[in-house]
Amino acid sequence: MEFELSEQDRMLKELVHRFVADELLPLEPSVLAREASGKGLAIAPEEHRRIDEVSRKLGLWGLDAPVDVGGTDLPAVALVGVNEEMGRTITPYTLPPDSPNLRMLMATVNERQREAYLAPYVAGKTISAIAISEPGAGSDPAAMITRAERDGEDFVLNGRKIWTSRAAEADFTIVMAVTDKEKRARGGISAFLVDKGTPGFNVLRRIPMIGGAHTYEVALEDCRVEGWKLLGREGQGFAPMQLRLGTRRIQMAAWSIGMASRALDMMCEFAPQRVTFGQPLSERQAIQWWVADAATRIHAARLMTYDCAWKLDQGRDVRLEISMIKSYATEMAWEVVDHAMQCFGAMGMTKELPLQLMASRLRTMRIFDGPTEVHKWVVARNLLGTKR
Repeated sequence: MEFELSEQDRMLKELVHRFVADELLPLEPSVLAREASGKGLAIAPEEHRRIDEVSRKLGLWGLDAPVDVGGTDLPAVALVGVNEEMGRTITPYTLPPDSPNLRMLMATVNERQREAYLAPYVAGKTISAIAISEPGAGSDPAAMITRAERDGEDFVLNGRKIWTSRAAEADFTIVMAVTDKEKRARGGISAFLVDKGTPGFNVLRRIPMIGGAHTYEVALEDCRVEGWKLLGREGQGFAPMQLRLGTRRIQMAAWSIGMASRALDMMCEFAPQRVTFGQPLSERQAIQWWVADAATRIHAARLMTYDCAWKLDQGRDVRLEISMIKSYATEMAWEVVDHAMQCFGAMGMTKELPLQLMASRLRTMRIFDGPTEVHKWVVARNLLGTKR
């Protein structure tokens, strides 16, 4: 059993570490100031363009995209290291293209869609979104009621979506809809490619989220989609959607490891310097235990996540492992960051340190792409044989 990354994957992880240290960490003061002033969690357009140029030159675009459309086709194990390093910064930047939607497209596009959607997406020319959740159908996407009905060669979509990231900015949105009310998740849910500006695709409102982030609510009102923009086969959209969700959940586990590692480093640097009642914090047992527990749990989460990614690369069914690492890593990082904020005292409550944005991000991650409780339920019902 091999516990070391290959030399190539290790070199990639080190490259991303340097990219984060040299390009993203220096932007954190401006990101923190912008968020604290109520301008949201973002980097300036000129900063984004410069970082895009640097990351492209470093070969960090399309890391897991197919080679025939300009990608590198790296395995999931390599991406764990990449995302762990990216998780160490609160500067909001994603290496193009965003992997979850990429994976769903890779699994479903036909040749026409490959040219029109996948290739530009891999090249960083387009932005995508995905609309799954609905009011009353969040953690259980099988309960969605948005309908897609055939009208000649086309489909007409009606319904409402919520918590959709980038809906207003995206060049296209993958919209999940019911095409067979009887079958639903067992052959009755389909995916559609809906272009920005399509009549009937209406962004109703921008929803402010904690930590300066935001999502959108979308209404689909007689939204006509050409038949060739059905993504994959009709009624077979649920499995590719789960592939997309699984990819994000592995990302979240890796990001959580990165955030927890950064918070641990901050504690280890600060505790020996801060003196209270005649002793440095590093001499206090409470702090020592926080540090020891954090290091132990980070190590466990990292091993679990690499194990899951390795099994995925072997073509094995990792649905249980994905639920395990998503719930364990996000909860672990939440506690580590909370202890770091407690260690820093009043300073830990300010918007001058990155800890508060890490905490906000982790708080949403404990809900997004399946709450912790749902993932624990998934694991338990499989082990207890109660899965319906």
